[in-house]
Amino acid sequence: MTEHSREPAIRVLMMPRDTNANGTIFGGVILSYLDQAGAVPAYQRCRGRIVTVAMDEVVFHQPVNVGDLVSFYADIVRVGRTSVTVRVTVEASRRLGDPPVEVTSADVTYVHIDDDGRPRPVPPEA
Repeated sequence: MTEHSREPAIRVLMMPRDTNANGTIFGGVILSYLDQAGAVPAYQRCRGRIVTVAMDEVVFHQPVNVGDLVSFYADIVRVGRTSVTVRVTVEASRRLGDPPVEVTSADVTYVHIDDDGRPRPVPPEA
């Protein structure tokens, strides 16, 4: 578990509609939110359209349960000519007062694109 002194990119309360046959949340649901969370700082850094091009290895260390409040922390770790890589760390809070548990993490790479879907340079930092 990691201590965070900032707000997550997104936070989601897990609901029964997203469960698998084991009664836990589908991994694909978590991956979708992970991608969305990483897109937040990538979009802000590029100040425009982005697309996901890669997600590194994702290993689930803990299950996510119905009722867990899941936080997705996102930090830019690399800015290339046309791409931004964001590390997303996912933590689940099981019960009020209990420390969160780390569920997974991944580095997600986004490419900044123009209106025709072609890569374009990431602008200098504002």
